[in-house]
Amino acid sequence: MEYKVTTHNISETIELAQNFESEKFPNMIICLNGDMGSGKTLFTKGIAQALGIKENITSPTFTIIKEYEGELPLYHMDVDRLNGNTDGTGIEEYFTKGGVVVIEWADSIKDILPKERLEVSIKVVGENTRVFYFKPIGQQYEDLCEAVL
Repeated sequence: MEYKVTTHNISETIELAQNFESEKFPNMIICLNGDMGSGKTLFTKGIAQALGIKENITSPTFTIIKEYEGELPLYHMDVDRLNGNTDGTGIEEYFTKGGVVVIEWADSIKDILPKERLEVSIKVVGENTRVFYFKPIGQQYEDLCEAVL
């Protein structure tokens, strides 16, 4: 099943992300896909805020992975620059480190993603309006979407 949610401003996008954090669990994998400027990093900021992380969240475009400490660790990844080549990055190790993993441009590493995960596609439909499509893969993620959406 796929879920669709429309947000009309930054506050609604942050709140949507915070709702997902409210149902967090260790090794949660959230895969974000969408055009540049669609709100992937903003969504991650909402999760970070709800995890109690005070640091400024920016896209890890050049570092690939940023780690933050909160209620659960947040592992924020931007894998766009890898062009699908994850050799030597250690990305897969993060999937079982007990934190929340958020991966921007996740489609580019689909081959190594865990079988169970939450896929989120973001479409820009106006200056501040975004449509989020949530596709849970696995029972834990279906339960997550049922609880949040």
